[in-house]
Amino acid sequence: MLDEAMRLAMASSELVRGTTSPNPPVGAVVLDARGEVVGVGATRPPGGPHAEVVALAEAGDRARGGTAVVTLEPCSHHGRTPPCTEALLAAGVARVRYAVSDPNPKASGGGALLRAAGVDAEGGLLATEVERGPLRAWLHFARTGRPHVTWKYAATLDGRVAAADGTSRWISSEESRAEVHVLRTRIDAIMVGTGTVRADDPRLTARGIPAARQPLRVVVGEGDLPPGAKVFDDEAETVRVRTHDPDEVLAELVARGVVDVLLEGGPTLVGAFVAAGRVDRVLLYTAPKLLGAGMVALGDAGVATITDAVGLVVEEVSMCGPDVRISAVPAVLNG
Repeated sequence: MLDEAMRLAMASSELVRGTTSPNPPVGAVVLDARGEVVGVGATRPPGGPHAEVVALAEAGDRARGGTAVVTLEPCSHHGRTPPCTEALLAAGVARVRYAVSDPNPKASGGGALLRAAGVDAEGGLLATEVERGPLRAWLHFARTGRPHVTWKYAATLDGRVAAADGTSRWISSEESRAEVHVLRTRIDAIMVGTGTVRADDPRLTARGIPAARQPLRVVVGEGDLPPGAKVFDDEAETVRVRTHDPDEVLAELVARGVVDVLLEGGPTLVGAFVAAGRVDRVLLYTAPKLLGAGMVALGDAGVATITDAVGLVVEEVSMCGPDVRISAVPAVLNG
C-alpha cells in the first residue's frame, strides 16, 4: 500500500517537473486512517504551495489519523511559504513516510521535528526509485550546486549521428522523437553549441504537444549566428553564453535558476563537458540502422588510452518503438 502511494506521488511530481525550479518537484499522497487515498498533490511553481499542502487541502478532515507519503523529506523552514511540517501537524496525520532526506541544510530536519512532535515519521521508502526519477536533477543541484546535465542523442547501431553527407533526419523513430518532445517540456533548458545552430538550424522546442511549456534555449560559444536562425524565433527564450568552459556555462545557468539541462550539442561541445566531468547522465536512443561513414557523437573528451575511458553504469535498457533506449550515469561521481 505504501509503495503504491509513493509511486502515485512520483507520478504526480513528474507532471510538474520543469515548472518548480529552483524548488524541487515533490509529490505527496495522503491516506486516511483506513489506508484509502484521499489527497494527491505536487509542488506548485515558486511562491505556490508545496506538495504536502496541496494534498492535505484535497484530503481535508480525512487526513486526521492518516498517513502522508512524500517523495522528499517535509521541509521545516520558513521560505516563500510556511513549513510543510506545520501543515502536517495541523492536519493531524499519524504517520509520514518519505523517500529521500532533504540535502538542503536550510530545509532539512523535518523528519526529526515530526518525530519529536509524536508523529511516526520515517524515510527511505523507494528511495532509489525516487532518486532516479523526478527528483534526480534537483537532488544533484542541491548536493553539488550545479545544474544536472543529461546528454541526449540518437545514433545508429554503428555509432553514427549523421550520414557522410551530414544528413541526420531522421535517425531515431517517430516514437523516440515524440518522447523527447515530452522530455523537453519537463526540463529547464536545452543546450547546444554555435556549430549545431549553423549546421542544423534547430528550433530546440517541444512540438506536437498542445500548450507545451517551452524550456530555455541556450547557445554556447563565440561567433556570429545567422540572423534568421530558428533559435531566435518567439517560440521560446534564447540566451547566448559566450564561453566554452563548462563550469562557466553552468554558473551562468545557475544564476538563471536552471536546475535541469538537456545537452543536445555536437561532438565538440559534448566532448568538453565529458572531459570536464560535467555530464551527469547519458540518454541514448539507438536506431536499428547502419551508416558506415558519418559523424560520431563524441569528440575529444580527454581520453588518450583505453584505461582513461569514462566508465558508465547502465541504469536502464528499454524499447521506444523500434529503438533501444539506454540510460547510463558516470561510474564515479565527479566533484
